[in-house]
Amino acid sequence: MSFFQFLMIILFSSLFIHFSQSDVGTASHYGPPFLPTECFGGGGSQFPSTNMFGSAGEGIWDNGAACGRLYEVRCISAAVPRTCIPGQTVLIKIVDRARSSVSRPSKDDTSMVLSTTAFEVIANVSSPLINIEFQLV
Repeated sequence: MSFFQFLMIILFSSLFIHFSQSDVGTASHYGPPFLPTECFGGGGSQFPSTNMFGSAGEGIWDNGAACGRLYEVRCISAAVPRTCIPGQTVLIKIVDRARSSVSRPSKDDTSMVLSTTAFEVIANVSSPLINIEFQLV
C-alpha cells in the first residue's frame, strides 16, 4: 500500500468518526419553589427568562464551580419507551445544587435536575427519570 493510499483511507475514515466532549448521566425534574439557591441565594434574576435551568448533581457540582455553567442536554433513553423527544436538545444554566435545592426532584441522585420547562423540551414530563447526554457549552 502506498503512502497516498494510506492517507486517503485515513481521510475517508475520519468522515465517519465523531469526536465528542459529551458525558452521559441521568436527569430528573423539579418545579417551584426554587429560591433560595445554593449558587445565587434569593435573587430571582439568576433564572433565565426562558426557565431553562437546572440543579447540579454531585458529579458535576464541583464544589460550587458548576454555578452559572451552561449545559446542552439531550435525552437518549428512558425506562418507558417513547419518553424522549427525538432530535431535541435544551440549553440549561446551573443555578443550584440538587442535593440542597428547596424543591425536591422527581428522582434523587441524578447527574442533574432540570426545571420542568427544560425537561419538557427533551422528554415526556410524566417520566421521573431519563438517561441523558450532556456537554458543557
